[in-house]
Amino acid sequence: MTRDQILQIVATLAVACCTLAMPPALAGSEAKPAECGAVPAGMACVPGGVFSIGWDDQLHPDCNQHSFQKRNRSNTLGMHKVTLSTYFMDITEVTNAAYRQCIREGKCPKAGPNYRDFKRPNQPVTGVSWHDASAFCRARGKSLPTEAQWEAAARGPQGELYPWGNAAADCKNSVIRDAKLGRSCGVKKAWGSPSKGRVLEVASRPPGRYGLYDMIGNAEEWTADWYTDDWKRCGDACQGTDPKGPCNGASQCKGVRYRSVRGGSWYWPADHATAVHRRPHRASNKPFHHFGFRCAASVDEARRLTSVESKRK
Repeated sequence: MTRDQILQIVATLAVACCTLAMPPALAGSEAKPAECGAVPAGMACVPGGVFSIGWDDQLHPDCNQHSFQKRNRSNTLGMHKVTLSTYFMDITEVTNAAYRQCIREGKCPKAGPNYRDFKRPNQPVTGVSWHDASAFCRARGKSLPTEAQWEAAARGPQGELYPWGNAAADCKNSVIRDAKLGRSCGVKKAWGSPSKGRVLEVASRPPGRYGLYDMIGNAEEWTADWYTDDWKRCGDACQGTDPKGPCNGASQCKGVRYRSVRGGSWYWPADHATAVHRRPHRASNKPFHHFGFRCAASVDEARRLTSVESKRK
């Protein structure tokens, strides 16, 4: 048995331990679903309510020795509750075809994949900066999801660790690096070296809650927030109702260098593929990494989008 296989087994056992130990206190209260109204094409509604964000070592003292807890506790920052208004999320990650269309319209900066066999129309666009992703969402009348919105959509009101529940990530439910099969669950590239490892077409795995695809795995996703390594120090901007992260989502944030990326990917193993895993990265996305994104919409934004759609019919 190889070292990678051993690590994969340990990570799986760790997740099982932690999820079995999950106390009722971690679950978000079941808010009565808000009326979603008309849902924009290609989006899903996340009814507003109270959600659990983050992970807390103290709630899981028996799990701390395992790799899942060790490798995630440094940036999950402790569990806390947030209240979110109803919002909408793109069902899939933004594709190469969709981003190229935005470039042709003159509404998006030129950007895109920098890896071989990453340019198929229905693959998620990668190689885009945070600024590129934000520009696309604005051009479509939407916005990047906040970290709280992203995590709530992935975990649901019960605070589960995955979009499908509490079973660990594997190649049946997500596009990740498998200890035996390799990156992208062993799917080979059409050309180029190394022979394995690429994003797969969106929706190549079953949807999770709210009907959202690829919230875990495939392409890691930009969020709107500046990255913080201490939600308590961040204060009200990271907690309470509809938090927007450090500096309340302002375009400039003194002393903060990075934006937050979520969701794991084809490149990383299962212990990155949880709904609580976070990582920081430069908004410029240099050197060019394999980050993608999806957009969100507020109720007001969704109302404008559906109004435009109805006029086109």
